Amino acid sequence: MIRIVFENVHFVICDKPAGVLSTPSRMGAEDERNVLGTALQKQLGIQIYPVHRLDFEVSGLVMYAKSADAHRKANAWFEHKTVSKTYRALTTSQDYSHIPANVKNPREKFTVNVGQNFEWKSRILRGKRRAFESPEGKDALTLAQFLGVNEKGQWQWDLQPVTGRSHQLRFDLSRHGFPILGDELYGSKVKWQGEDSIALRAYQIDFSKAPGADALQLPKIIKIEGL
Repeated sequence: MIRIVFENVHFVICDKPAGVLSTPSRMGAEDERNVLGTALQKQLGIQIYPVHRLDFEVSGLVMYAKSADAHRKANAWFEHKTVSKTYRALTTSQDYSHIPANVKNPREKFTVNVGQNFEWKSRILRGKRRAFESPEGKDALTLAQFLGVNEKGQWQWDLQPVTGRSHQLRFDLSRHGFPILGDELYGSKVKWQGEDSIALRAYQIDFSKAPGADALQLPKIIKIEGL
């Protein structure tokens, strides 16, 4: 069942489960994984246009446009960074043991206090399976806030990708010693909720600074529950 969080004549925003693709992969029909965009298009009975995507393993808010014009305007918001997305992540305490000895990393140990904010800058190059730091990569900036440790001993983070590089949040937490729970690709040694799920959820989209969002009947903020 598709959970539609918001819908009007221009857009539809869904809560994508982990273990589901946002849009069809490059393999097309050969890829048998479920695709949210394809299922949503069938349910609505109209052509829809993906505005942004989430990784297969990530859950949360995904936006689709209902017309080419709305798609063009929404793409411009994301391109010019007038829309911001906030993610919730769960990690273990800082540990660099997942990073191979031959991989360059300062392995800086630092104290993290509740409410502390970080600006993480890097140059990210996407390989065949995962992202790496490389002089040939693209500039990436992540804003991170440490929220504290929950009753299960899991470290809680709010993350905003100022740039939208592939695997940016997963890479940034991992390289600072905080791989996301369940994210074996980036070094997690802790299982999360199923094989195709990691503890990363897009739970808020802020349209308050997006020019023309009011005219397209979008609320200033769309928010769902985090992790």
